[in-house]
Amino acid sequence: MKILFIGSRLFDDISWYTKEKGITSIITESNEHAPNIDLADKHYIVERGMDKPGEIALKEDVDAVIPLIGIDKPLVDVGLLKDKLESENGIPVVAAGYDCAKLAADKYQTKELLLENDIKTPLFRKVDEKYNTDEIKKELPIVLKTPEGQGGSGVKIALNDDDVEEFIKDKDNVFTEEYVEGFEASIEVLRWNNQEISLAPIYKGITTTEGTHPLAKIKQGPLDIGGLDNNSHNKALRSLAEKLAQLVNVEGTMDIDILHDTTKSEDYIIELNTRPSGTRYMTAATTDVYPLCQLVDMACGKWTAKNVEGKMNNYYSAELPVGDFPQDKKIPENKVFDGDVSYVVHGPEHYQRLTLRAPTRDLLNKLIYELVPGYAKENDIQFQ
Repeated sequence: MKILFIGSRLFDDISWYTKEKGITSIITESNEHAPNIDLADKHYIVERGMDKPGEIALKEDVDAVIPLIGIDKPLVDVGLLKDKLESENGIPVVAAGYDCAKLAADKYQTKELLLENDIKTPLFRKVDEKYNTDEIKKELPIVLKTPEGQGGSGVKIALNDDDVEEFIKDKDNVFTEEYVEGFEASIEVLRWNNQEISLAPIYKGITTTEGTHPLAKIKQGPLDIGGLDNNSHNKALRSLAEKLAQLVNVEGTMDIDILHDTTKSEDYIIELNTRPSGTRYMTAATTDVYPLCQLVDMACGKWTAKNVEGKMNNYYSAELPVGDFPQDKKIPENKVFDGDVSYVVHGPEHYQRLTLRAPTRDLLNKLIYELVPGYAKENDIQFQ
C-alpha cells in the first residue's frame, strides 16, 4: 500500500500508524524547512498548489491520497484535485470534494444552507446599503465576519462604534452574526462511502467579548457543562453532526463548530470545516479514536462506521495551553495515549499544549497536578 500525503505539518500525528500498518508514505510539501518531512519514506518539495501533488500521485502510482492541510483556502483546490483523480484515474482522495469544500470555505453560504434546512444558527445579516452601520451600532455587542474567516481571522466582536468602523473599512463582504452568551463546542464527524459516524462533542470554553482564540482556552471532554444531561444532549449533537455530514456530502473528516446559548438552552451551528480539527487530540483522548488514523483506514479500504462505533471508549479528558511542558517530565515519543491514564504533548516550543485522559475526573485532576502543578494551581484547575 502506497499513500501520498499532501502537507507534512500534521504527519507526525500518523507516521507511527503508517509504519505499524506497513504503508509506504510519500509527502509533498511546499516548504523545504517544514517539520516531519523526514518521517515519510519519501518526500518531494513542490511549488504551492495541487498541480504537482496530482502529477506525483500519478508518477508514484499511489493507491490513495490524503491531504493533511489545516487551513481553509487550499481546500477548494484539494476538492478539484479529488474530483479529477477519482474520476479520471480511479485514485481515491480522502477529503471533501469541490462542492463541499467550496461551501465550507464560505461561512456566509454555509449559514444560508443551515437556514434553508431549519438548522439553528445565530441570526446573521449581510452588511450592505440596506443594513447600514448605524443599525449595526444599535446591536452591540455583535460579531462581524468575512465569509473566508478561520480560527479567529476575519472575525471581530464589536463592542463599540469604532470597532464597527474599523472592521468594515475597505471590505465589501462583511456580515454580522448575533453575539451568543454561552459556551463553544465542536464535534468531529467521519464519513466515507456513504457511511458516517460522529465522535465526542468537546467543550472549548465560554464565549467572551475579548474574542479569545480557541487555542488559548482550556478544553474538556466529553461535553457535560452547566447541568446538561450528558447522554441525551451529546446524543442529539452527534445525530445533528451526522445529518450535516450527509447534507453536504462530505468525505474524510469534518469539524463542526457549535455555540450553546445558556440563556435559551439551545445549540447553534456556526461553521463546518472540511479539514483536520484543532480538537483532534481531545477527540482521541475522549474516545480512543484517532481521526487522522481513520483517514488512513479509509484510504486502505478498511473503514466502516460500524467498526469505529465498536472501538469507541469513554474517557474524561482535558487540554491545557501550558506554553512549555516541564523539562523534567517525559514527552511521549508518539502522539498516542498509552493506557487509561495517559497524555500527549503537542504544539511548537513556547506554545505547547498538554492533552490528558483518565477513566474518572479524580484521576484526571491527579494527573494534571502531577505533570504541571504550577499551571494547575495558578489556573485553579479542578474538574468536577
